[in-house]
Amino acid sequence: MKHISEDNNFYFLLFALIFFLLSGAIVEQFEFTFARHLEQAATVVMVAIAVLSFRSTRSRFMIGLVQLIGVIIIVGVSQVSEHSVLNYILLFLLLIFFLWTTWMAGRQVLFTGTIDSHKIVGAVCIYLLLGLIWAMLYLFIAEVVPDAFNGLEQGPWYVNFAELSYYSFVTLTTLGYGDITPAVPVARFLAYTKATTGVLYIAILVASLIGARFSAQHQ
Repeated sequence: MKHISEDNNFYFLLFALIFFLLSGAIVEQFEFTFARHLEQAATVVMVAIAVLSFRSTRSRFMIGLVQLIGVIIIVGVSQVSEHSVLNYILLFLLLIFFLWTTWMAGRQVLFTGTIDSHKIVGAVCIYLLLGLIWAMLYLFIAEVVPDAFNGLEQGPWYVNFAELSYYSFVTLTTLGYGDITPAVPVARFLAYTKATTGVLYIAILVASLIGARFSAQHQ
């Protein structure tokens, strides 16, 4: 993986995020008996690729590596134990990881070099990461509060991942289909802050990046 650099890392990150989301959809679509193991394996692969995408400095790589090791340990322990606390720990680790990855991607997109197609892909990655950050929060609420969402059956995170990721991105884009809706105050708070974040992101950041790209081309 030596060919991953700051000139192409967002393409690898985009692949990892799409792979992670797609694995959840496949698990839900075909209802595999080993769904838990498949989703956990996809989680480890996604985190590993993302960590390699931001290994430009030793400190960044070590921070990412620590997070990857933490995820692997929790996933490994959960293979022999189904204690619910492991779900909370894993969701917390993933939340921290997505926040860290968003910060790293944001720094590279906004504060390094000129705006090019690679930076635009980075902006898309940040958008997907925002959806996953809120998805982790929704999953945590669903674990803690029964019936926190209308239209969602209570279940462990790997069962609800696809549906709450879908709900997260539907809310982020303000589509609001209404098949899944928040039923408790905290979930509603996250829903409207998510919708506001999605609108502001598209209106401000992406528009600014594309505008700067076109301006640079015509100079």
